Amino acid sequence: MSTALERTLYTARLERKVCLSESAQCFHLEFAVTLDEGNASDFPFTAGQFVSMVATDPSGKEQTRAYSIASANNGNRSGDILDLCVNRTNGGFFSNYLVDLPVGSTVAMHGPYGYFILKQPITDSILISTGTGIAPIRGFLQWLFPENGPNANLDRSGGKQIWCIYGTRHESELYYHEEFEAIAAKHPNFHYIPTLSRADNSWNGLRGHVQEHVANIIEERAAKLGQTLPLAPVDPAIRPADLKFDINAYVCGLSNMISSVREKLAAYGWHRKQIITERYD
Repeated sequence: MSTALERTLYTARLERKVCLSESAQCFHLEFAVTLDEGNASDFPFTAGQFVSMVATDPSGKEQTRAYSIASANNGNRSGDILDLCVNRTNGGFFSNYLVDLPVGSTVAMHGPYGYFILKQPITDSILISTGTGIAPIRGFLQWLFPENGPNANLDRSGGKQIWCIYGTRHESELYYHEEFEAIAAKHPNFHYIPTLSRADNSWNGLRGHVQEHVANIIEERAAKLGQTLPLAPVDPAIRPADLKFDINAYVCGLSNMISSVREKLAAYGWHRKQIITERYD
């Protein structure tokens, strides 16, 4: 209990709300963060981290819910701004509470937290997500390829190959789709790979689940580099803290998807330290 009391509470004021998908009732929310009402604050989050939002439900009970930050801290907007990507849920309190907030309303929060962040130095990377699991991935991409503000056009990818495999059911549920297409058009080393599990006949892109498309990336890359798959086991004499890899995977979504991706990558000889995950169930 004492730990909770020591947490710094911030005030998040809803500045903008956009419906990303009517069918999925998914909303993009932009919050300005202050330490208390009207006073600016330093909120130095790292792309991929999450915040804990705090509110009181209709029964008077205080509720807390974690949400991945769907933006990067690039200093490209005035004040401390962070984005969330939130789906309305049946029977739930917090997500519905957030998407129903009128612009100008405030909510308490604390953070940032989490270790789902890009490893340094940047390597070739496969970013894999489903549904609102795209939120921290969007943060990664905004940090790697900033488009606005003082860091605009500062390419932090170092020329490494970055793949983004994004899976959902229907085309209407591909959140930030045009934004990712624009990044891919501008940066040849960024490969945006959307895939649908329940696509209709009008969809001309990939179909199936994200784990089904990881294999093509791994095998094509290995062929170009002259690597033999599966990779040789990592030397057990190397301390875990000293392990270095030339490619990493960042996976965000439901547990079943993450497990399937882990199994597929392990079959290619990938080490568990190469697979960084964040689950939201």
